[in-house]
Amino acid sequence: MSNNPPTPRLLLTGATGNVGAAALQSLLAQRPAGTAVVIAVRAADHGLERLGPAGKVPVEVVPFDFTKPETVAPALRGVTGLLLVRPPALSDVARYLRPVVRAAGAAGVRHVVFLSLQGAQYNPFVPHHRVEGYLKESGLRYSLLRPSFFMQNLSTTHRDDIRQRHQLLLPAGHARTSFVDATDVGAVAAKLLLAPPAASAGYELTGRAALTYDEVAAQLSAVLGRPIRYRAAGIREFRAYERAKGTPTPLINVMTGIYLAARLGLAAHVSPVLAELLGREPTSLRAFLERERACWLP
Repeated sequence: MSNNPPTPRLLLTGATGNVGAAALQSLLAQRPAGTAVVIAVRAADHGLERLGPAGKVPVEVVPFDFTKPETVAPALRGVTGLLLVRPPALSDVARYLRPVVRAAGAAGVRHVVFLSLQGAQYNPFVPHHRVEGYLKESGLRYSLLRPSFFMQNLSTTHRDDIRQRHQLLLPAGHARTSFVDATDVGAVAAKLLLAPPAASAGYELTGRAALTYDEVAAQLSAVLGRPIRYRAAGIREFRAYERAKGTPTPLINVMTGIYLAARLGLAAHVSPVLAELLGREPTSLRAFLERERACWLP
């Protein structure tokens, strides 16, 4: 009987999202010969256009849907490393993510990298807290990525607020928030998948600075050449505002929990871990805003 380790097979959920796509690109650039990179998608072509021209992404694609349990075990067959990303619309993690963690254990997955949230271990109001608990009780080796507030939320979730309404309306008060570029987090995810740490651990991933949203609005104003204002809304006003835009209630609930934590000063911590793992300085907010400037132009 051979004692050779299994051939690395890395399965990425969320590969069409900001962190997942960045992790995929890093893996393709760095993977050793013989390492298989597999993308889990709900349908054969779901979202793959953002990863590259059709047929040009050198990876295997497998059907996988958190809401369809019958797709989970086949996708995990032979997998050694898993990037686990919770779809934002799925807040019932006991129903949709706990079975995936259990299936990973049953399939013999050796290492799970979970995209969590800064302070999730202390915040029972966010679903990431419960998923971390499932991993800790699973017996699997895990790496918990706990990024601070994604800069990409400004270019996706709040893009139209900035582009069309020239404002950020958030219940974050005037406390400071540390920001991080999802591209940097994806690079760390890839590094940990390719070289799993010897022990399970959590990693707080932030940029070098914590800013108030007034300061964020000022940087946006400078980059865009027009005034962008920050409105420190109450929770009730924020929820009504998001409902009027058509934001799904489960997502509003998660956003409320995140911004409430920020309002209480729980998102202000700045950690050196990201720079240490990257071996370079993390992307600054100003550099991100200049890079993505086109998305906020009228």
